[in-house]
Amino acid sequence: MKKAQITGIGFNVPERIVTNQDLEKIMDTNDQWIQERSGITQRHWVGEESNASILAIEASKNAILDAKIDANDIDLVICATLTSDYFFPGISNQIQYALGMRKVGAFDIKAACSAFIYSLSIGDQFIRTEQYKTILVVGAEVQSTALDLSDEGRNISVLFADGAGAAILQATDSNKGILSTHLHSDGKFLKELWCEAPGTSNNPRLTKDILDEGKHLPYMNGRAVFKNAVKRFPEVINEALDANKLTIDDIAQIIPHQANHRISKAVAKRMGVGMDKVFSNIKNYGNTTAASIPIAMCDAREKGLFSSDDIIILAAFGAGFTWASTAIRW
Repeated sequence: MKKAQITGIGFNVPERIVTNQDLEKIMDTNDQWIQERSGITQRHWVGEESNASILAIEASKNAILDAKIDANDIDLVICATLTSDYFFPGISNQIQYALGMRKVGAFDIKAACSAFIYSLSIGDQFIRTEQYKTILVVGAEVQSTALDLSDEGRNISVLFADGAGAAILQATDSNKGILSTHLHSDGKFLKELWCEAPGTSNNPRLTKDILDEGKHLPYMNGRAVFKNAVKRFPEVINEALDANKLTIDDIAQIIPHQANHRISKAVAKRMGVGMDKVFSNIKNYGNTTAASIPIAMCDAREKGLFSSDDIIILAAFGAGFTWASTAIRW
């Protein structure tokens, strides 16, 4: 059976860097408070000249170069995002057109912070069934333009950031590639991390009252998210280990969604490993939602934390609640 091997990765973030000190100037917060709560010192936010599709396209170009392929070799585009340029259509269509691809299939996946792993899983199935040979998977987000930058919104606005990461999946007969994927959700917690508007639960979808009430801004119950994340991350990591008859000692790096450094530390403790085995770059990039895992993969590889034949585990937890993992032999 064919496996889906990741043959190229790439990322792109906006040039604009927003430090904790910058946020101190516009809301009642401070560097120490932000670092203690999240581990973040800076994040990248778009300026007026950029949007999610631009970040996604540039990340895709970098992944294509890394894989040493041509855009026309790609058979399918999957983009994980909550923040497409338009309510519809999706970013995937913009990527397909901008890169001059053949008229291949393209669609977006909306699974919040877990969406990149969900997208890898979908791509993996297409390759295992031999429908496609080469697939572009992208995670792209612009969260900064939907944040409440007042004192009232600081708990969320200090966390989120913008960026995009991409991976090329290619069919292989070798032992390298995606070994397994594991997807979960529990809609019971839908409103603990959500954005109500615009959506069809409101008719009309967007009104002045909706805007005045802030229903178009994200809401997060931080305590509920933390409690569930530190439970689900270890569960789904262990699920990937068990499915492949691996132990934690077989893993070069665990690369989790960069939600919060406190969550990553708690996961490391529950897994019985040090932070040298649980990758974290939230300090410099913040929480980029669906883009955080591919950005982190690029960063970890650049730092030499894994290489050919190493096994890594990607794990995520996000709105829905959703959570997911994948074991990959590089």
